[in-house]
Amino acid sequence: MKVEIVDEVIPAAEIVAELKAGADGAVCVFDGIVRDNTRGRGTLHLDYEAYREMALSQMQALALEAVTKFGVRDVALVHRLGRLVVGETSVLVVVASAHRGAAFDACRWLIDTLKRTVPIWKKEQFVDGAIWADGEPFPEGIAVVQKAEVSERSADGEPSPESTGLPSEVEKEKM
Repeated sequence: MKVEIVDEVIPAAEIVAELKAGADGAVCVFDGIVRDNTRGRGTLHLDYEAYREMALSQMQALALEAVTKFGVRDVALVHRLGRLVVGETSVLVVVASAHRGAAFDACRWLIDTLKRTVPIWKKEQFVDGAIWADGEPFPEGIAVVQKAEVSERSADGEPSPESTGLPSEVEKEKM
């Protein structure tokens, strides 16, 4: 498990390569990068600050919880602090697992929970001023199906569409 808060460029490709293992059938990556605008305002750069010790402790707890909760093999959580310019990675989440479903679910849960709970703050510097950004709310209506709730699985061990509780393609067309 790799959990870090850094002040330099995050070597995303190296971290992904280090996490891969022969038992994995999936590696899911969330590479959060600085975009050139927010809600139509041109972004010059972002400044990240944190209560470093608490943030690192909470990130380590999230990584351990993801392994247990989703049954994934390994996790990397790396967040950068300081001034970042457009195109740079601010946060990297990597999840390695035997199955893609668990990797996707754990990756989504990790970034959403990190952004909602870990004491890391972002100041957005725009061409016309600056603000301390509010965190994005946790998306409503996204439910992660727990292993115990999934009774039907396809041949590769992934949940069948019928057992996830998600609407089928036919049901989506009727909506």
